[in-house]
Amino acid sequence: MRKRGSRRRQSRATQITEYVWALGENARKRHYHETERGEVLAFTVQLEIFVNGQWRPAVRYDSAHGFAHRDRYFLDGRSTKTDLRLDFNEALTFADEDIKENWEDYRDRFLRGE
Repeated sequence: MRKRGSRRRQSRATQITEYVWALGENARKRHYHETERGEVLAFTVQLEIFVNGQWRPAVRYDSAHGFAHRDRYFLDGRSTKTDLRLDFNEALTFADEDIKENWEDYRDRFLRGE
């Protein structure tokens, strides 16, 4: 496993961390978060699968739309959204751990169309 494209930027109070981490053949995790004084302001943690010549999201946790949620994507273009009912700090930790522990299962289900 290796981290590629890692960057850390910081303004006066806001810090941005982003990287892409190879998980295995044809799978990677994309991570982005912004913090200010230890509080997560925004985040995205996404499992991407290389299929049919392109990287496609299989699972994405993020704070878009003002709430922490998980989007699951399917090969046929469908997606589902689940509200995590967590604050952004908790959701970021959960997302990182969930993809770390379950990426192979998510990959296999995505490729099977489940």
